[in-house]
Amino acid sequence: MDKDQKKQRAYYEATAKAYDEMHLKEIEHEIALSQLLGYMRYFNFESLLDVGAGTGRVLRHANAHLDGVKLGGIEPVAALREIAYSKGVFRPQLTEGDALNLEFPDNSWDIVSAFGILHHIPDPEKAILEMCRVAKYGIFFSDLNNYGCGSRSQRALSQGLRVFGLWRSFQFIKNGGKMGKFSEGDGIHYSYSLFDSLPTVRRKFPQIRIANTKGSHPSLFRGCSHISLFAVASDSTIASRLSPLE
Repeated sequence: MDKDQKKQRAYYEATAKAYDEMHLKEIEHEIALSQLLGYMRYFNFESLLDVGAGTGRVLRHANAHLDGVKLGGIEPVAALREIAYSKGVFRPQLTEGDALNLEFPDNSWDIVSAFGILHHIPDPEKAILEMCRVAKYGIFFSDLNNYGCGSRSQRALSQGLRVFGLWRSFQFIKNGGKMGKFSEGDGIHYSYSLFDSLPTVRRKFPQIRIANTKGSHPSLFRGCSHISLFAVASDSTIASRLSPLE
């Protein structure tokens, strides 16, 4: 574990009691969670693993709204796990774990989800590969699109730097020789967009659906600051699982 990872975990330990107040009012993740629950029901998926489960928001809603589904979560910060248990998450459901090294066999969970954690990981692609490895049918992510954040001029700059392959260099210089930055409201975080992870996701799950969860621009990439991503191997692999709408 590097210095930034230790600092981020210490930040969550210190702010654990205020975690829900600070983070669970974010509408983008509430919208995405509703989408995930809908996919779980519609395709009759039988198991769900939530990575970086925090205080157990996904597990609590899944326990309440999904019948007969095997649920699991991993969270490296003990203080956050304890809050989850106090709010009704069963201890066997939520255990200690690391997104970069998931201790599960290949294809052991129907769906693997992650809400708002990828922009806290210096190498999100490694975490995504791990989540795809243990996912049998697909993955679901809710996270940032930094290219859709800020004013029109800020977005244009971000998108232009990406075109010329200069975005990471720009961030390194901007942050004083570091890729990450620290804020009291979010701890250590990195400039990140789910759009940059599409090639990694497509290695196993090429059928991808992206939705806007925050923003009103007609282009998801150009003007929406938060998006959700649901990806499966192919529509045909899950078509037989459909629960038709009445």
